[in-house]
Amino acid sequence: MSGLRLMAVHAHPDDESSKGAATTARYAAEGHEVLVVTLTGGERGDILNPAMDIPGIRDRMPEVRREEMAEAARILGVQQRWLGFVDSGLPEGDPKPPLPEGCFALVPLEEPTRKLVEVIREFRPHVMTTYDENGGYPHPDHIRCHEVSVAAYEAAGDPDRFPEAGPAWKVQKLYYSHGFIRKRLELFREEYERRGEPFPMEEWLKRWRTEQGDIMARVTTQITCSDYFPKRDDALRAHATQIDPNGSFFAVPLDIQQKVWPTEEFELAKTRVHTAIPETDLFAGIEDGQVR
Repeated sequence: MSGLRLMAVHAHPDDESSKGAATTARYAAEGHEVLVVTLTGGERGDILNPAMDIPGIRDRMPEVRREEMAEAARILGVQQRWLGFVDSGLPEGDPKPPLPEGCFALVPLEEPTRKLVEVIREFRPHVMTTYDENGGYPHPDHIRCHEVSVAAYEAAGDPDRFPEAGPAWKVQKLYYSHGFIRKRLELFREEYERRGEPFPMEEWLKRWRTEQGDIMARVTTQITCSDYFPKRDDALRAHATQIDPNGSFFAVPLDIQQKVWPTEEFELAKTRVHTAIPETDLFAGIEDGQVR
């Protein structure tokens, strides 16, 4: 089957490279159209790579984030669109400070929903991916990204909603991406034990909050994409202000990742087609007659 379209909706530039990136790279390489929609500009992202904390970067952060995003999209082989909202930042402290006026998380839901509906009706994806109700992690923009994506999935197929946004288009399936999986790290640790080597993420695993439960219980769909892990990592490194090449993203070598856990995980949240669970393809159940 060819001519299928996948839309991945993300909160910030770099999210597309850390959540489901190998999957999007695989589908793009196989000839499908893949569009990343980035809801904010990531303007409030701090410089997390010490090598990039140099003159001329911090004072032009919005432009730098766009340059990084363009390079990451090129590496993954995907199209990319900005929705144009302002990064809310991640409030820290106790109590947490209020969110900045006018930021994405405070904009009324209707506005970003309408703009995302416009993009959906223009691109006409068969499948969308986004975050779950917890945002993957509780960043206000990630939670808002979930809310906007779910609202737009429903509204895009309703001709009475936002009629000025173009002809209605029903997305066939909506998925939540799941990347923070404890079992994955545990299997990596077991592989290190077999090799007689110390596990570089042991402290990280110890800090994992067990009360979060087993996210694998929610996973319906695993996409084999280990051949595209190098592209994923290269795309991550393209976000040089945000990703430290010596950080935890790259602590486990690719050969171990590809051997022990060669998939990326998704949860089928909404569907308008019949499919069998578990799945190995985001497009499973979409028939030829639904490809337009």
